[in-house]
Amino acid sequence: MELDLYQIDSFTDQTFGGNPACVVPLDKWLPKDIMLKIAKENAVSETAFFVDKGEKIHLRWFTPDIEMDLCGHATLAAAHCLETILNHKNKKIIFETLSGDLTVLLDKEFYKMDLPSRMPIASDLPEVIERSLNIKPKEVFRSRDYVLVYDNETEVRNIKIDRNLFGQINLGTGGVIVTALGDKCDFVSRFFTPQASILEDPVTGSAHCSLTPFWATRLNKKELYALQVSDRIGKLFCEDKDDRVVISGQAKTYSIGKLWIE
Repeated sequence: MELDLYQIDSFTDQTFGGNPACVVPLDKWLPKDIMLKIAKENAVSETAFFVDKGEKIHLRWFTPDIEMDLCGHATLAAAHCLETILNHKNKKIIFETLSGDLTVLLDKEFYKMDLPSRMPIASDLPEVIERSLNIKPKEVFRSRDYVLVYDNETEVRNIKIDRNLFGQINLGTGGVIVTALGDKCDFVSRFFTPQASILEDPVTGSAHCSLTPFWATRLNKKELYALQVSDRIGKLFCEDKDDRVVISGQAKTYSIGKLWIE
């Protein structure tokens, strides 16, 4: 079987920035174990598979390890693939997903994703996570992910993880966000996933489902500019819509190819 394969850098306006995601269009669903093997072979943090059902496009996301319930950067990559490569006619795309229907609007060069809001609440931090961090957080919250708040951007950039300790905890589809006010933006973040093949996700759209309402409340503003300060750097424009968030970003196509499976 021959399939098309597109690799796209999300949340960036330049190649080699943002977060790389692979996109594989399908006529019908492959077995889950095959999609997981493809994602593992692709060796990026997420591979998006979709089946065009007409009014809606059924979308699923796989890391090299598990199927995810939500992934922002691979959703953006799928929308970019549809709009710029596959000549999708509508500027509004409705994706049917495990997190419900997700709408993406193309606005000039930006993809505006309508995603669920996940306001984190105050929480205790498991000891094994605390011991795995070289800098202890100022505050701890949790939604799907743990949200660890630090004093400043420098601390977030200097976080190091003891992977042996960190990998002892299983958060399912969740991870650990570290965040602080930004020096040249509203807030910064990084994202780490225990027991994952790829420890640090370069840019995490789904994390901003929690970060957007959190910082919107703290800063008393509805529109925010965020940077995810991994080595690749991600640029995200966030809007708090109460029970929803709109996360916007750009994307660049890196490669177009084929894959063959038996």
